[in-house]
Amino acid sequence: MPTRRTIIHYLGLLTAATVFGAKEAFAMANSNDGWFMPDECGPHERTWMAFGASQKIWGKKLLPEVQRNLATIALTIAKYEPVSMLVRPMDLRRAKQLMGSKVELILCPLDDVWMRDTGPVFVVTEHGEKATVDFNFNGWGGKQEFHQDANVASFVAQRAGVRRMQTDLVLEGGGIEVDGHGTAIITESCVLNENRNPGVSMAQCERELKRVLGLEKIIWLPGITGQEITDGHTDFCARFARPGVVIAGSDPDPKSFDYAVAQQHLDILRRATDFDGRRLEVIALEAPAREQSAHADFAAGYINFYVCNGAVIAPEFGDLRTDAAAKRELQRAFPGRDVVQINIDGIAAGGGGIHCTTQQEPKV
Repeated sequence: MPTRRTIIHYLGLLTAATVFGAKEAFAMANSNDGWFMPDECGPHERTWMAFGASQKIWGKKLLPEVQRNLATIALTIAKYEPVSMLVRPMDLRRAKQLMGSKVELILCPLDDVWMRDTGPVFVVTEHGEKATVDFNFNGWGGKQEFHQDANVASFVAQRAGVRRMQTDLVLEGGGIEVDGHGTAIITESCVLNENRNPGVSMAQCERELKRVLGLEKIIWLPGITGQEITDGHTDFCARFARPGVVIAGSDPDPKSFDYAVAQQHLDILRRATDFDGRRLEVIALEAPAREQSAHADFAAGYINFYVCNGAVIAPEFGDLRTDAAAKRELQRAFPGRDVVQINIDGIAAGGGGIHCTTQQEPKV
């Protein structure tokens, strides 16, 4: 008997035949048949990272702290699963000093550290096949130098020994959150932005994302455009703990630029249902209260955690109340996993977090 995923897939092909024509629909069926993006909580083969921080982007003062943060993240994850770190030749000695032999170091040209966005998105089939999707990284809409990082997705695919799937969509891994069972959360401000996909409608975007990632329902959040380099990635707004359960950010400061949009996101998520018709359970994590005037782009929030084999790696910001509350809620949301909080102030000063620096390769 065909599975629900199979039935929905062929219904999608009938729709594609209507929209694109029979020939194009047939090509779609044969290019990505059966592929889907698994949940981050599933078993990992390894974690991919990039030791690509440069003085040009980060500045002389912040660069050493960013490098130490990257090493701390990698070494923490390495206690639970293998970590492969891309590193520029000029930084190899420093990477070895910080991580020794506990992390696999692989020489690769790089512009920066954000493997979640520059790296590929891994997809699998129910038959145990694995591939990657290259979403054509363009420096978050041309905001930063990206000529080296534009090749990272293909480099990782080749190194992992898997096929590479193509799409015309331009987006980043940080803009996609999935439950592994057909439901995704995506921000409009990122994916439907003219600096990535000019002229692409929501309906067109949905069709392509459903094709390459095996999605069946997309919950769209408005996000926020222009306030930071990513234009409001999903992985700073909402994350799946498991199907039907979402962890979302809450900002208690009415003076914050994202106060209103965070409330809007919570309202949308609390009313939403997933592909199986379940109303979402939403766990809100309050952002920390701390002085960030030294770095205007400082990303203070707990949503950008990373789930690896046996653990959740999360940030701590020195706010004892919200740090403890975040750890408590993450332990409740991820029973059976260690919750490990680490300081990442250097990376946060650049507007990113732990999840932004990692990309999981699923185990099949």
